[in-house]
Amino acid sequence: MTYLAGIDIGGTKCAVVLGRAREGAVDVLSKRMYPTPPPAEAVASFIANLDELLAAAGVDRPDAIGISCGSPLDSKRGLVLSPPNLPDWDRLDVVGPLKARYGVPVGLQNDANACALAEWKWGAGQGTEHMVFLTFGTGMGAGLILNGRLYVGKNDMAGEVGHVRLEDDGPIGYGKAGSFEGFCSGGGIAVLARTMTAERLRSGGEPPSFCASEAELDAITAKTVGLAAQAGDPLALDIYRIVGEKLGKGLAMLADILNPERIVIGSIYGRQQALLEPIVKDVLAKEALPITAGACDIVPAALGESVGDLASLSVALNEIH
Repeated sequence: MTYLAGIDIGGTKCAVVLGRAREGAVDVLSKRMYPTPPPAEAVASFIANLDELLAAAGVDRPDAIGISCGSPLDSKRGLVLSPPNLPDWDRLDVVGPLKARYGVPVGLQNDANACALAEWKWGAGQGTEHMVFLTFGTGMGAGLILNGRLYVGKNDMAGEVGHVRLEDDGPIGYGKAGSFEGFCSGGGIAVLARTMTAERLRSGGEPPSFCASEAELDAITAKTVGLAAQAGDPLALDIYRIVGEKLGKGLAMLADILNPERIVIGSIYGRQQALLEPIVKDVLAKEALPITAGACDIVPAALGESVGDLASLSVALNEIH
């Protein structure tokens, strides 16, 4: 029986999870979620909560512990390096104290890498040797599984595909106009939709179903536009056509550079697959080399809302393997 502990560190909330791994799957046994503590209290809170979960399950200690946190971080030294959502967590060692307390392997990975491991071990990437996972949610990040192993690069920055500029201009994502994240993220889609809607309204065009006036522009979200597109709104469909084209362009780049057998896409892609998939496949066929495009499946993530809990547990399992 393999018991795994996971810690998910977020900007506003943290979660401590206890799971039990079995062949090709994992069972979440228990979970504690609570407001993110100050850095000086963080590790002590992880230990206290994990001790309570272990005691309730009748387990002396886990076989490994995994930690998922936003970038930047130093996975080799176990340090959190002041990510944007945790600015006071400056070079905080979250691995060393847990190793000392439990005497088991402890791993730290950024959230995109952790989600990639979870989808690879237990989700849509099972059975692959070469897989790319794209977050496609609030932002656009990637986790890379190459030759059957997680690839993190020299300093844990491999997979920052959202920073790649796809066009000279466009929505700003990752601090760069026209970037992959600018076009293909929740925030980027909202900005694109507000820009296109404002142009429509100011030129005297018919308001789209998701925004009746300029006073409502700030209320536009990727979700409201997506729902309108599903209902056939012409402007919403045009917005998602652009998003699909840029996504296809980004996927073609990844396919040609990394030659993966599968690209797993999270969050928005799964919700809008019917809209995006035909466009993405058309662009991929035009932009990528036929031999790489033909070897690569594009699929939605499989773990859904549970991926947050499973991500940190997959980091733990990766430490064992």
